[in-house]
Amino acid sequence: MAEADERKIAARLDHAGRVRFRAMPETILVCVAWPYANTPLHAGQVAGAYLPADIFARYHRMRGNRVLMVSGSDAHGTPITVRAEAEGSTPEAIFERNHQSFLDTFARFGVSFDLFTSTNTANHRRVAQEMFTRLLEAGYIYRATQTLLYDPKAERFLPDRYVEGTCPKCGDANARGDQCDNCGSTLDALELINPRSRLSNATPEPRASEHFFLKLSAFNKRLTEWVSQQTHWRPAVKNFTLGLLREGLHDRAITRDIDWGIPVPVTGFEGKCLYVWFEAVIGYLSASIEWAEQHGVPEAWKACWEEPTTRTYYFQGKDNVPFHTTIWPAMLMGSADAGTTLNLPYDVPANQYVTMSGAKASSSRNWAVWMPDYLDRHDPDPLRYMLSAVMPETSDSDFTWTEYVRRNNDELVATWGNLVNRVVTFTRRNFDGCAPAKPAMLADASQRMLERVDATFALAGNHIEAVQLRAALQAAFAVAQDANRYLDDRAPWSAIRTDRESAAETLWVALNVISGLSTLLQPFMPFTSPKAWALVGNTGDLDAAGWQRSEVTGGAALPEPAPLFVKLDDSVAAEEKARLGT
Repeated sequence: MAEADERKIAARLDHAGRVRFRAMPETILVCVAWPYANTPLHAGQVAGAYLPADIFARYHRMRGNRVLMVSGSDAHGTPITVRAEAEGSTPEAIFERNHQSFLDTFARFGVSFDLFTSTNTANHRRVAQEMFTRLLEAGYIYRATQTLLYDPKAERFLPDRYVEGTCPKCGDANARGDQCDNCGSTLDALELINPRSRLSNATPEPRASEHFFLKLSAFNKRLTEWVSQQTHWRPAVKNFTLGLLREGLHDRAITRDIDWGIPVPVTGFEGKCLYVWFEAVIGYLSASIEWAEQHGVPEAWKACWEEPTTRTYYFQGKDNVPFHTTIWPAMLMGSADAGTTLNLPYDVPANQYVTMSGAKASSSRNWAVWMPDYLDRHDPDPLRYMLSAVMPETSDSDFTWTEYVRRNNDELVATWGNLVNRVVTFTRRNFDGCAPAKPAMLADASQRMLERVDATFALAGNHIEAVQLRAALQAAFAVAQDANRYLDDRAPWSAIRTDRESAAETLWVALNVISGLSTLLQPFMPFTSPKAWALVGNTGDLDAAGWQRSEVTGGAALPEPAPLFVKLDDSVAAEEKARLGT
C-alpha cells in the first residue's frame, strides 16, 4: 500500500478531525455485542458490553491510537418476530422502532460508536452471503436433513425461541430452544424436556427439514490450541471455552425455516434464511466495510481485519461467549482456509451479569432500569460512574438505587465535585479570577501530589488496556481522595492570610490535579470531565489533549464554577425502586 494511502486510512481511523502520528500508533478494532432490536436497552446490557467498550475506545483514542468501534441492531433474531406477533405488528416495524431507540440511548449516554448500523442492510446481506458461500465452497458447510420441532396447530416449523421447556442440564423450567439463561448452556430445541410452543402452547412434534450445517467439529483441535495460547484472556472466558472444547464441538445448523432474515444464497432454499447466530457475528466485518465506504476510503476496513498487528476486542455479556470464542473464530479459520485471511479475536473480555436489586433483569417482568426512562429523569455520568464502579468483570454484581444515590452523593458530589468547586471558587476569589503562577519551587507534599496524579496515568492506563476498568476508575478516584487530604493538610484558606505564596502553591497544584483527574475520568464520565477540565483554565478539546495531565497556565482565566453533579434526596432511591416490576 502506498504511503499516501496509509496516511489517508489512518486519518479515517482517527477522530475529531485530528491526525496524530505517534511513534508506532496501534490500530484497535472494538467490536460490541449486537443487541436484539425487540426492546429498549436496559442498564444491565449497558454494563455488560456498551459502557466497557466505550471506556476502552475513548482511552485508546486519547492515547493517539487508531480506533474503530462498531456494532448494530440485530434485526433478524426471533425475539423480534416474537415481539411482532405479540404486538400484532411486523418484524421490520419492531426493529426500526428499537433501532432508533438504541441510537438515541447511545447518543444521550455518550457511547461513542464510529458506526452503529444494523443487520437489515444490503451491505450486511452481501457480506454475510459471501461468507456463507466461501465456507460452503471450502467444504465447511454441508447439507443435511434436520429434525425440527413443528407446531401442528400453527402448521409451521418453530424457530428455537418459539420453543420453551425444561433445561436438560440444570432443570430450569423456562429454558428457550437455543439457550438456558439460568445455567448459560447452549441448547438444541429437541433437547428440551416437556417442550411447548410459544405460538399455541401445543406440544410440538419432530419433523424433517433440509438445512445447511457448519462443520464446527472440524475446528475443535485448532480452536483448542488457539484458545490455550490466550494467556491474557479472563480466566472465566478461557476456562469456559476450553470446557466446551473438551466436550467437543458439534456441527450446527446455520439455516432455518423463517422468512425474516438473510436469504440462503442457494437455489432450492427459497423461504429459508441464514440462522441469526451465524449471520450476526459477521456483522462486525460488514459494519467495518460499511464504515469504510461511508468515509470514502473503501479499503480502510482492511487495516482492522488484515493487518496482523491490529488488536481486535469483542465486548460481550457472558451468555455470548461461545459465539465469539468458538463459532466466530471457526468461521474465520475456515475463511482463511478458503483464501481470505481475517484476524482472529485478540480478546473477548466478556462481563458477567449486573442484577437489579438482587434479581436478574427481565423484560417480561419489567425488572430492569430501562435506559430511555433513566435518561429522561437523570444525568448520564452518575450512572456511567455507578456501573463502572460495580462492573461485573469477574463475577455478577448488583445494582441498587440506594447504592446509586449513596455513590452519587458521597463520591461524585462530596469527593470529586466538591474538590473542583472549592478549589476553583477559592482561587477565583483570591487571585482575581485567574490561576496563580507556577511556583519556582514546590514543597515536598506538593511535589508528591503532582507525581501521584502523573503516575496514575500509567497505572490506570495499564488497567484499561487489560480491560480492568473498575480498577482503573478506583485508581483515579483514589487521587481525588488524596487531593482532598492534601488540601485539608495545606489549608490554603488559612494560609492566604499569613503566607500568600504557600496558598498560591497549594491552589496551583490543586488546579493541576483537577486537570489531570479530568483526563483520567474522561473515558468514564465524558459529560462532566470536560467541564471540570475547562474550569481550571484549560482551553480546546480535552480528548485532543491526550492521555496526560495538561499543565494549568499561570494567569489563565477561571470560569465561574457550576456544580458538576446534583445531590440526590434519599427518596429518589425509593421512587426508582418502586418502578421495578411495575
